[in-house]
Amino acid sequence: MIKVIVKAEVRVTEDISKVEKAIRNVFSPLCISVIEEGNKRFIVAEGEGLSCLRNLRSLLRSEQILDAARSTFRKSIEGKTLKFHINKQVAYIGRLSFSAPEHESPLGPITFIITCPSPEKLIDWLAPPTSNGKPLYELEDTEVESA
Repeated sequence: MIKVIVKAEVRVTEDISKVEKAIRNVFSPLCISVIEEGNKRFIVAEGEGLSCLRNLRSLLRSEQILDAARSTFRKSIEGKTLKFHINKQVAYIGRLSFSAPEHESPLGPITFIITCPSPEKLIDWLAPPTSNGKPLYELEDTEVESA
């Protein structure tokens, strides 16, 4: 089973609904909540399966960043988990840009933590290898879910 947690800090100068919109532009959560950790607030969104990642998958293609995404994802593998960051302000306008964990974006990133049986298969589904910018193949959902 693929489990996804998406987390973003809501800074004091930010509108919580705008941070939620940024998350929803790239991710389709089953549930979303606001939590307090010390003196910080975070939006935490959770989902399961490939369906919650369809927005992300679609944006990778429309933004034509499959190669960059594939490289970022492969570097982010830790065991059965992928952890990567995207720019919150860019996500708010419905676009996608990868980000460093901190300092690259003044409002902080949106962090994805995806746990799955086969990270390599998931990467192939999200961002397959390309030739001249075109995917060499597209995996069916069942090929990833059965891995």
